[in-house]
This record gives sequence, structure tokens and C-alpha cells, in this order.
Amino acid sequence: MKNSIKIEELLMFFLGVCLFNRLSFEWWWFLILFLLPDIGMLGYVANSRIGALTYNLLHHKAIAIGLYFLGLYLSNEYIQLVGIIIFSHASFDRILGYGLKYTTSFHDTHLGKIGNAHE
Repeated sequence: MKNSIKIEELLMFFLGVCLFNRLSFEWWWFLILFLLPDIGMLGYVANSRIGALTYNLLHHKAIAIGLYFLGLYLSNEYIQLVGIIIFSHASFDRILGYGLKYTTSFHDTHLGKIGNAHE
């Protein structure tokens, strides 16, 4: 992936951290919840189609932003927190080259193939 995209994702990750800092939660909540969106990978136990759906739901930035703004609208920090965690996690994943999944395989992402599949 191009360095400019990685820098952009790094800045979005820091935006997520800054937004989290505005909430009243202790920092350890961010650290504990940060990897929680990866629970979406469990859908791959069923098949690639369900796996891609569950993974993408918990890694899609538009969903994260929508949840964050819904939390703002409802003055609900818990909903804001969910949006921030998904947004920050997705940005961090994209820094590492992991993108949204296609239904063909876990290794097929919108950023290209990942893992041993591209060798």
C-alpha cells in the first residue's frame, strides 16, 4: 500500500484517539476494547459470505462514523465509544494493509490480497 494512504490512516487513527479522549471513559477501556471488532472474524466459521459480512460490519468506517454521530445526537457516550473503537480499529488495520473483505476469501480485501495468498 502506498505510504500516503498509510499516513492518512495513521492520522485517522489519531483522530479516533482524540475523540476517545473527549469521552469520560478511562484510557484502559480503549486498550481493552480496541481489538473487539475482530470478533467479526468468527463469521468465517460458517462460511466466507457470512464471514465477510460480519467482519465488514465491524470494520466499516461509515458505520463507525454513523454510530458516533448517533451517539452525539442521543448524548450517549456508549454509542459514541462503539463508533470510535470501530473507527480507530479499522484505521489501524488499514495501516497494516488489512481491508474490507470480499466474499471469495478472507485473504481477498479491497486493498488487495493479504497473507500467504499473494505469494
